[in-house]
Amino acid sequence: MSRMAKNQSRMGERLCLFFIYSIFVPILISGCSHFDEGYQARSTFKEANDLFNQGSYNASLDKYEQIVAKYPARGDRVLFEMGIIYAYPKNGQKDYQKSQECFQKVIKDYPESSYRQNSETMIFSINNGVIKDKTIAMQQAQIDTLHKELESKGNEVITLQKKIDVLEQEVRNKEDEKVKLFVSQKGTADKILIEKQARRLTLISKGEVLKTYKIALGGNPTGPKERQGDNKTPEGTYVIDSRNKGSLYHLALHVSYPNERDKKRAKELGVSPGGNIMIHGIKNGFSWVGDAHTEVDWTKGCIAVTDEEIEEIGKLASNGTLVEIRP
Repeated sequence: MSRMAKNQSRMGERLCLFFIYSIFVPILISGCSHFDEGYQARSTFKEANDLFNQGSYNASLDKYEQIVAKYPARGDRVLFEMGIIYAYPKNGQKDYQKSQECFQKVIKDYPESSYRQNSETMIFSINNGVIKDKTIAMQQAQIDTLHKELESKGNEVITLQKKIDVLEQEVRNKEDEKVKLFVSQKGTADKILIEKQARRLTLISKGEVLKTYKIALGGNPTGPKERQGDNKTPEGTYVIDSRNKGSLYHLALHVSYPNERDKKRAKELGVSPGGNIMIHGIKNGFSWVGDAHTEVDWTKGCIAVTDEEIEEIGKLASNGTLVEIRP
């Protein structure tokens, strides 16, 4: 097999693994709660699923069309499972646009559906996958072009090979980033490093940087938090000790402030050390602000990122993860 073919095969295998681990594992975990139809409906859904497992994707889609006509009340489940088939990597006629249309229809037409959250996750995963796929494909095309030049320009072999190595490393880094972001549903980071002056949050696993994020801090960011209401972000060593999915700020990871040092300082000052320090997203209803939120330190002492970023951090950092906050 040629080097080009090996690279393409490797990329395809990794994309398939990414899809299976990041999309189907969560669905399988939550799927048991959705089988509340009668026996006949369950049997029909099983037929459609069997066709999918056999690789008969079009036949499976046709069966789902029949199901929704016969059981319109289960339209949300039908749309969700059709969206999965349209996006499945082994489906030779996969169509990401149709897949997203199915998930968007679940969100729009069935706002109370138990499939709504999974649909939102699917849209997010596919969008991120498509963006990275395009970048990988573009760089792979550059690599292929350079390989052809190598064949005709022997005196430039060393220089071109260095360029290829750099581009191939970038491709591997982006592929690894996809896996790191979506494969683990329980979190893989063992440390969160927050550098206040740099306005930067870094996820670390076994000494390796997984990803960095730009952050906003408390409105009075200089120096460690000393008392309740001072709008300062703490400095010190803590852990993620709980999380609040019902937060006013789109998911919040609770930081174990105050530690013993914080309590001692507050006692010496004769004040309350305060608490309720979180790593959280944008306030609910204002997610459209996006990255622009980091233009000003707007929290009451918490560490803020975008909604998409807190979703990633929440997946990669489980309860018990070490949090180090530096000045």
